[in-house]
Amino acid sequence: MELSESTRHAIDVAHDNIYRFHLAQAEAEGILEVETCPGVVCTRFSRPIQRVGLYIPGGTAILPSTALMLGIPAKVAGCEKIIFATPPGPGGKIAPEVVYVAHKVGATHIVKAGGAQAVAALAYGTISVPKVDKICGPGNQYVTCAKMLVQNDSTAMVAIDMPAGPSEVLVIADKSSNPAFVASDLLSQAEHGPDSQSVLVTVGLEESKVQAILSEVEKQAKLLPRKDIVEKSLAHSFHLQVSTFAEAFAFSNDYAPEHLILQLDEPNRFLEEVQNAGSVFLGHYSPESCGDYASGTNHTLPTYGYARMYAGVSWSSFRKSITSQQLTPQGLQGLGPVVETLARVEGLEAHARAVSIRLDELKKLN
Repeated sequence: MELSESTRHAIDVAHDNIYRFHLAQAEAEGILEVETCPGVVCTRFSRPIQRVGLYIPGGTAILPSTALMLGIPAKVAGCEKIIFATPPGPGGKIAPEVVYVAHKVGATHIVKAGGAQAVAALAYGTISVPKVDKICGPGNQYVTCAKMLVQNDSTAMVAIDMPAGPSEVLVIADKSSNPAFVASDLLSQAEHGPDSQSVLVTVGLEESKVQAILSEVEKQAKLLPRKDIVEKSLAHSFHLQVSTFAEAFAFSNDYAPEHLILQLDEPNRFLEEVQNAGSVFLGHYSPESCGDYASGTNHTLPTYGYARMYAGVSWSSFRKSITSQQLTPQGLQGLGPVVETLARVEGLEAHARAVSIRLDELKKLN
């Protein structure tokens, strides 16, 4: 964990912001208790998933940010075992930044492996790798495929957070947008990997403004250390010109982006138009980078359009809900006949008799 003071400070600040946001989620959850009818009380409460495996990508970049995004909600949730899996660098070493995060969140193990083999080790367990109950974290197409395969294998008995594959961003820009800002947001995702995708949707922009943005993308890309990766990513990225905001949001909701950036004049008034997205960035001064690192929200988000039905990682990703019900004698007398009727409609006499035998006993006591 030999880090420069500036790196240690940056990780500490990011940790505190992310922790604060996820702790607030836990405090807001509480226990739900409802008396559904007289004498019948139903509750819903949550408990931590005991053993979780957190996949930290490391093939093309060191990602202590992902370690924070996964480790902090697992810690807040109270998971008993937090196991990191990350591919080692040259010489078999784990990046000291990732080790430092593992220390801060109380990880119990670090598995020096990546790819589908790391997912398999977490799902099934090995002599040295504890088997986990849930695997969370992003990765390339092979990691995503492996996660989905083990989730569907009953011998693994493991859940996953979501299909979280290569990164993507969709920027909706109007005439108030700054071409340099738009370009920088598009490139920030393009540099993740050659299979990442950056999408630009412009609303009512003149051709000169559109060309200004595209020129900025080309100019800024040439200055990036990872320009070879960026070029491959941009080759399958695209730009869409539309006339109205309705068209823009119809397309965005259909695409269901991992990151949605609204570089618009009044972004907040469009938030209700967003139906499908992993995380939303509002306005000209909310770069996606802040969500990736330190604003407090989580950056482990659904991709490939899975934002239509999945949410990003949160405190609740590391908890499972349990319900309970308690009936008083009076509650059973009121509800019991309904249950007897429905059970006999379904031909399940033992279910009906579990109620009847108690009601008969109550009649004797009365």
